[in-house]
Amino acid sequence: MDYTHLGRTGLSVSRLCLGTMNFGPVTDIVDSHDIMDRAHELGINFFDSANVYGWDQNKGQTESIVGNWFSRGEGRRERTVLATKLYGDMGTWPNEGKLSALNIRRACEASLKRLQTEYIDLYQMHHIDRATPWDEIWEAFEVLRAQGKILYAGSSNFAGWHIAKAQENARRRNYLGLVAEQSLYNLAARTVELEVLPAALDYGLGVIPWSPLQGGLLGGILRKLDRNRSKGGRANETLEKNRDAVEAYEAFCDELGEEPANVALAWLLHQPAVTAPIIGPRTIDQLNGVIKAIDITLDEKALARLDEIWPGPGGEAPEAYSW
Repeated sequence: MDYTHLGRTGLSVSRLCLGTMNFGPVTDIVDSHDIMDRAHELGINFFDSANVYGWDQNKGQTESIVGNWFSRGEGRRERTVLATKLYGDMGTWPNEGKLSALNIRRACEASLKRLQTEYIDLYQMHHIDRATPWDEIWEAFEVLRAQGKILYAGSSNFAGWHIAKAQENARRRNYLGLVAEQSLYNLAARTVELEVLPAALDYGLGVIPWSPLQGGLLGGILRKLDRNRSKGGRANETLEKNRDAVEAYEAFCDELGEEPANVALAWLLHQPAVTAPIIGPRTIDQLNGVIKAIDITLDEKALARLDEIWPGPGGEAPEAYSW
């Protein structure tokens, strides 16, 4: 496994991040524990979760599964860089979601209890809260950090100007601010190249791409359909309008002699600011399959061909659409 620093911090994390969203809704507790054990065996030390995972009436279930795994001891917590998120409503009563100081405090305490840990390494805002001022947000995070309950702050699904606003406010407070941004980013979804990636690079944030396979679109979906396996998720929404690109992509992966999923992950690992794509295996076999992405090197010719198949927005703003 390769490791890198998370953004401008001294924190070392694996180049692949284990996403836990499937734990509970899709993968049962025994298999979830086995996947986390296998991740450590493979050198993956960076795990990501969120308080709402489990969804609907089971919100919090995923964090509880991770916490049960930590409770088994043998250095599991100590070897893990733990990231989780808050923002989504955890109930129907006021102040059970968003980024008020009250909810930040309550949400953190609840996550710590479910995760059976004393601290969260990377506490991330799952979405921008336009109604709460940054002075209030940062003061709440500063208190949690002073109490030893969180170490670093991160964002998710922020626009570039949200990152800038957050960081400038943190700078005025002499606070570290954001160290990571978790964004939708993959070969088929490259909007963040306009302003989010440039902002992350300028402010020293590590980018953690979610849905690196576009919900399966980049994971060899045509081959799976040929084997009468159903398509689903984000891939189901985008396959038909991207069929030509998908066909060209899978043919190019065949030329490279690599699995499409691994090429998609390897491409992300070649992009500026990217720290670690989030992989969300439902089984150990899926985890074992994508680990090879770490060892794939794409030369300039291969990267250029992928840009031809999956053209981005044309670079960063404003040159992407102006001069």
